[in-house]
Amino acid sequence: MKRIYKVIACAAVVAASAGYVAASGTEEPVEWSPTKPFPKQDVYYPGTEELKPDEMRVMACGTGMPQPRLKQAAACFLVELGNGDKFILDLGAGSYERISAMGIPVDQLDKVFLGHLHLDHAGDFPNFWLTRGINAGRSPIRLWGPEGVRPEWGTKSWIKKTHEAWGWEFASRGSAVDSRGLKVEVTEFDWKAINKVIYEENGVTIRTIPAIHVDQSASFILEWNGLSLAYSSDTMPNKWWLEHTKGVDLSIHEAVLPPEMWVEKYSMDPAGAVLAGTQAHTHPAAFGKVMSITKPRRAVAYHFQNDFDTAPVMLSLIRSTYDGPLDLAVDFMVWNVTKDAIRTRMAVPNHERFPEPAQRPFMASETEPYEWDPLNFEGVEPQTAAIINEALDKFNKTYGTDVKPTLTGIPFKKN
Repeated sequence: MKRIYKVIACAAVVAASAGYVAASGTEEPVEWSPTKPFPKQDVYYPGTEELKPDEMRVMACGTGMPQPRLKQAAACFLVELGNGDKFILDLGAGSYERISAMGIPVDQLDKVFLGHLHLDHAGDFPNFWLTRGINAGRSPIRLWGPEGVRPEWGTKSWIKKTHEAWGWEFASRGSAVDSRGLKVEVTEFDWKAINKVIYEENGVTIRTIPAIHVDQSASFILEWNGLSLAYSSDTMPNKWWLEHTKGVDLSIHEAVLPPEMWVEKYSMDPAGAVLAGTQAHTHPAAFGKVMSITKPRRAVAYHFQNDFDTAPVMLSLIRSTYDGPLDLAVDFMVWNVTKDAIRTRMAVPNHERFPEPAQRPFMASETEPYEWDPLNFEGVEPQTAAIINEALDKFNKTYGTDVKPTLTGIPFKKN
């Protein structure tokens, strides 16, 4: 029998003053210039705001679950610091599109931290890695991930096997791009270590604590310039989180739908719903209890399908145990964090993004040139080849180059 949650929906009526100060009615209207930038923005337009030296900006690039959906990618958060550093925490399936929509040059996105190697937390890393060269990436990726319960399940083995599985991709495309962008420097950390520093550079410290999520899973705590962020990745509530994340500025912790909804929404059997929904993940009421104990400046719940019918249930259960500052995360939600304030807004993504300009000079690939099978040369069609060669002549004149075609190098003549 399904449990029916009775939630009283309180409609928050926001008075849109349209530029007027809503008080006694005697104040003069606040006039905005018709030609200059507006004095404030209620949304975030990426690339238009300076990140101050004492400011942290956090972007939700994936807040959903393993079940794919257009509205929410799987787990991923992008952290930008006022010192210029940027960190990607998890890279779940679909999240790389969200990151790309922020218009950040790929070479500035070179540090990735994976809490564990499930698809909904690491599934887009191969895409991020393998397409780096054709996205103007010209610097290696630095990757941190957990050791495996077995060596073959660890992050280093995962990268090695990914490279092997996509061997033809590397061979056929690698010689055409700057090969520096295809390199990965892997650091495996002990997922059982408690409050252990795994990164300490440029005034930034990142520590790990164990996460309770099947095994070989960890949560991250980032500290910089007096600001702090805790990111759970996947976990059920645990003592290490309660001990080491007290008072952080931004506490991003998973909170999944209650098991009744796993039965209803995911068609799971009751035993599986209870096991997955409460023993490997965090029930929303338990999420609230975690936040009431740790008392962050702002709590963020993610890792559930945030819809019109699920959000009221999640909010009701969380509020049964927690009454502090709270956001129910959705993709493209952004937080600006300073010592004085935390501001939550939505970002406006670029739906028609092209790769941002390269940040480093091009270096010829170190990869051996790919040897085409002779069948390709046999299949070249003379009339279209002549047109291609004519286009390449114009290209070389435009750029002052002398690039030779691989397949149409025979002097075909246009009929």
